[in-house]
Amino acid sequence: MTGLRLTWVQPEDLVGHELRQAEEDGRDARDIRTRWTRAGGSLAPPRAGASPAPAPPYVRALAHELLDELAVLPCPLAEYEPTPLPLIKAICPTWPAPTVTRRTPSGPDALHAAWLGRAVGCLLGKPVEKLPLHAIRAIARATGNWPLTSWFTAKGLPADLAAAHPWNRRSAATSLAENIDGMPEDDDLNYPLLNLLLLQRQGRAFTTAQLAQLWLDELPAGRTFTAERVAYRNLLSGVEPPLSAARRNPFREWIGAAIRADIHGWTHPGDPAAAAAQAHRDASLTHTANGVYSAMFIAAAIATAAGGTADVHDTLAAGLTVVPPRSRLSRAVRFGIETARAEPDFDTVVDRLHAALGHYHWVHAIPNAVLLAAALTHADGDFTGSICRAVSGGWDTDSNGATAGSLAGLLAGHPDAVPDRWTAPLKNRLATSIAGFDGIGFDTLAHLTHQEALRP
Repeated sequence: MTGLRLTWVQPEDLVGHELRQAEEDGRDARDIRTRWTRAGGSLAPPRAGASPAPAPPYVRALAHELLDELAVLPCPLAEYEPTPLPLIKAICPTWPAPTVTRRTPSGPDALHAAWLGRAVGCLLGKPVEKLPLHAIRAIARATGNWPLTSWFTAKGLPADLAAAHPWNRRSAATSLAENIDGMPEDDDLNYPLLNLLLLQRQGRAFTTAQLAQLWLDELPAGRTFTAERVAYRNLLSGVEPPLSAARRNPFREWIGAAIRADIHGWTHPGDPAAAAAQAHRDASLTHTANGVYSAMFIAAAIATAAGGTADVHDTLAAGLTVVPPRSRLSRAVRFGIETARAEPDFDTVVDRLHAALGHYHWVHAIPNAVLLAAALTHADGDFTGSICRAVSGGWDTDSNGATAGSLAGLLAGHPDAVPDRWTAPLKNRLATSIAGFDGIGFDTLAHLTHQEALRP
């Protein structure tokens, strides 16, 4: 009988991911790596959340020991990539000034378009999540959908190609053109719902500890992944934030905090500094450094868009003002924007991004933030162009599609400005395991979000 292999928390799998994280942030873990591999430990699974079989007891015991040793290795990037908000603000020379007089929030129509855009972009990317770039391109070309302009479909897909590159097994039944019937559940929509609930209960001055309690009360543990699952485990073990983000959590710079950031921007129109600060309190439950910056970047960009006077390029520039300029994320995002501006062919843009950043895990915050910024830049505000470019670039397809759709929908300003071929299949219905929201309409969510934007 095979034992339970719970993804993202097995200690023997966490060591491999932490060794990879050490390579990325410059910690010298060569001796630890040697001890681990000589003992029979494996490196991180390239795409899956857990290795297929449990490690022997002595290997698992060593894993716990080495995770703690890895945590105290000196990091040469610490000066340029701090996590506490005061230190971040201190090294951001263009940190935006606080808004003295709050601007009129985006109306329900713009927020309706943003919620719809988030759902559409997420749904577009769901069936090809976890597939490598070449597989996404091959599938879309084989069905006459490249460059990507519409939903993925299995109709006309050759059997050998379908067998070589299977759809995301959890998503294919609800996210292909032929079977979409409302918006299915996804963590990229669950977290905005949770943050809406957080604001309803605690207001803008919520603490990270209050967010943690909300998760324990309202978020099923099985609906968490990567850094969120580790932090959830830490909370249940009595580890409080912000240590909940760091303790034995090699996913702390992955994309999870970024997919929670939209509502912080939606409810702070024209105030990127406040949106970024609120996103920081959220992200600090589960992430550090670049994982936190990615959330702050998105929140500040969306807040700028919600102000009603900026174009997509202004929003991205505003997002960068809250990110430490010598951080890996800031440097990489600027590279993505510059590449998108210089190259008219988006496939070439994507190839260059993958060549430069392909050493990161496909769920890491840095490559995904870069692809998002490049897609939005290249599409120049067009809704379909934004979500299709974000998804067609690979990596975390549904998360990038969701955030691109949120920002592009917000800039579009009205649900009628989002093409009906994208929104009609959603049937104004969202499935979720977050209590009180299952089956809710996007128009209702826009109204509830607008109420929170109006609150002092």
